[in-house]
Amino acid sequence: MDNLTNLNISELHEGYKQKKFSAKEVIKNYLENIKEKDGVISAFLGVYEDLALKQAKEADELISAGKELKSLSGIPIAIKDNILVEGLPATASSKILKDYISAYDAGVVTKLKENGAVFIGRTNMDEFAMGSSTENSAVRLTRNPHDIERVPGGSSGGSAASVASNMTLGALGSDTGGSIRQPASFCGVVGLKPTYGAVSRSGLIAMASSLDQIGPFARNSEDAGEIFLAIQGKDELDNTSSNINYSKEDFFGNNLKSTKQLTIGLPDEYFADGTEKEVSLGIKTAIEKLKSLGINFKKVSLPHSKYALSTYYIIMPAEVSSNLARFDGIRYATKEHEILGKEKSSLLDVYLKERGRGFGVETKRRIILGTFVLSSGYYDAYYHKAQQVKALISQDFNNAFKEVDVILGPVTPTRAFKIGEKSSDPLSMYLSDIFTIPANMAGLPAISIPVKKYEIDGELPIGFHLVGKKFREADLINIGRYYEKI
Repeated sequence: MDNLTNLNISELHEGYKQKKFSAKEVIKNYLENIKEKDGVISAFLGVYEDLALKQAKEADELISAGKELKSLSGIPIAIKDNILVEGLPATASSKILKDYISAYDAGVVTKLKENGAVFIGRTNMDEFAMGSSTENSAVRLTRNPHDIERVPGGSSGGSAASVASNMTLGALGSDTGGSIRQPASFCGVVGLKPTYGAVSRSGLIAMASSLDQIGPFARNSEDAGEIFLAIQGKDELDNTSSNINYSKEDFFGNNLKSTKQLTIGLPDEYFADGTEKEVSLGIKTAIEKLKSLGINFKKVSLPHSKYALSTYYIIMPAEVSSNLARFDGIRYATKEHEILGKEKSSLLDVYLKERGRGFGVETKRRIILGTFVLSSGYYDAYYHKAQQVKALISQDFNNAFKEVDVILGPVTPTRAFKIGEKSSDPLSMYLSDIFTIPANMAGLPAISIPVKKYEIDGELPIGFHLVGKKFREADLINIGRYYEKI
């Protein structure tokens, strides 16, 4: 059967049950796509052909035995390089971890294995998830499948590009300030950032622990919901994870009538000047299509959103400074450390040399900034004040959600920008996340959905952004499902 890589999760499972094709055939099709395309796109840091075929064989054995398929049996999933898979490298695309092999599975990886997923490879990212373009990777440059002269977004650019180019059916990324939703928008795929605590962070190489969240990429909202259902839920190794567990009925038992009863809020603050004309037109298109479904809209206000970006760039670097202190040149040491150890160096010299050459420019910038805002005399002026503003941002959403169920706006102010265009201007790069950061500040679920279905024809994708109430991922997925059917 041709075009096996064009089928979604439910279509693949139906094909497996009817024995139209095997999981091994499907995975071989995806592996061929990777061989054909990734030489240009560079989405993957490692492709695990033997492991993937072994896991595909396990799915085929279930089918042959007449047993019920697991929710992701025979489904290829790519994993961002900051999520641990036992026995495989996990470098966070950094030189300082280039020799590290994971000693255990992340919580989400354990759940994926339990649900029969096939691990097809690990994907490129901005170093330690610090960036909005994947240009900060210490390993390679990932390109946007829609225009290889442009970035795929970041920090989960490799995951987004792998899904957009049909090299995998789904992927996991992490989102601290927009690192799932922004690359999803740039690459024309669906990207879901769950509620903080809905998905375990155990085994995620931490960037900013109070903001980080793992979530799925997929080519449509239904598949994103399927992957989310597989990874959500309590994990004893993450005490911030929630006891809330959704069922398939919660997501896919919904009908259009109940979705039409939702009210979508339009914040004035998200529709101000400064957004690229094509993005504004795309968002208007999305609003009109949603109105055609019979969904109601209402104006709302999020007055403290304008402070979200500056607040984020105080809180996030402070947590970065603390989390990355463990990479001191002794723990997680590289092979070159053995050479350093033979030199007549003090312990401080080893720290300075290893961290100096192991971390990239953006990572060093954030460590220095975070150390400064936490230092004596500056904590109250910066970090403490930022935490107060964060609380006000959350309160704005609480007030808005008294009147509406979901909030809509752009994902980013622009479409995918050219490689190198913003590399020399960090502030311009940071503005890529201006619309996505507030949801992280408030711990809310949010999703990027393509305004229209894009083919790989050079046209630049645009995503629209939905933010929901805590633990109401189903609202976002169902709006996306019905939008995609129009």
